[in-house]
Amino acid sequence: MIPLPARASRAAAALLALAVWAWPVADPIVIARPYVAPATPYGAGHRGVDLHAAEGAEIRSPADGVVHFAGVVVDRPVLSIRHADGVISSFEPVIAVVAAGDPVQRGQLIGHLEPGHCALPCLHLGARIDGGYVNPLLLLGGLPRSVLLPTRAPP
Repeated sequence: MIPLPARASRAAAALLALAVWAWPVADPIVIARPYVAPATPYGAGHRGVDLHAAEGAEIRSPADGVVHFAGVVVDRPVLSIRHADGVISSFEPVIAVVAAGDPVQRGQLIGHLEPGHCALPCLHLGARIDGGYVNPLLLLGGLPRSVLLPTRAPP
């Protein structure tokens, strides 16, 4: 067995440990735009998922953590939370009711959805592990685990 690099094993541990994230928006959960991994670190892609929600909807923390950033980036209100194992979640456009440095708990109100990201109101939810973007559905349990199938009949 080939050992994984420390970063890869830490990322895998983080995904397994945090695969119990709570959805940040209320039911029904409707994905407006899925995660699209870029071909290269700086290539085009969609580094998060867009979730339909009503304007002004309550946005809740998916897991325990500490508010990393709450403010405006370019022209959009952004909120990010630092979780265990190098994981950071990000939410936009969200008017925060918390401030940088505040501890938050899973399910706690962290802000309200502002219009402006999608044609219909939606929340952009992003997730990074050690600075690298990952599909947030991995942390929400929204993706089934991969199953490797044989490529040929057994002997």
